Amino acid sequence: MGLLSRTTIATAVFAVISSQALSEALLELKPGMAYMFRGPGHMMTAALDEQHRGAMMKYAQKLPKNTVFFMKDGELYSASGMPENSLDELHFE
Repeated sequence: MGLLSRTTIATAVFAVISSQALSEALLELKPGMAYMFRGPGHMMTAALDEQHRGAMMKYAQKLPKNTVFFMKDGELYSASGMPENSLDELHFE
């Protein structure tokens, strides 16, 4: 998966996390749906058919466990590969 698709997936996940209206949707990311973050406060969803899913899979890659998404200065970042004990102090819900 290319950096663009990984970034798109990451931003979509972060948008779901960061939006109060959609905060509960984090646990309900649905198969067959695409989530796109276009900037703070601008998230879009779309149903994926097999053709579009196949096209996206050419650029897709699985996210590693313990991947964290966060904003800094209006930009979305992700961090992965950290040991689990380094995340203990963050108090994730």
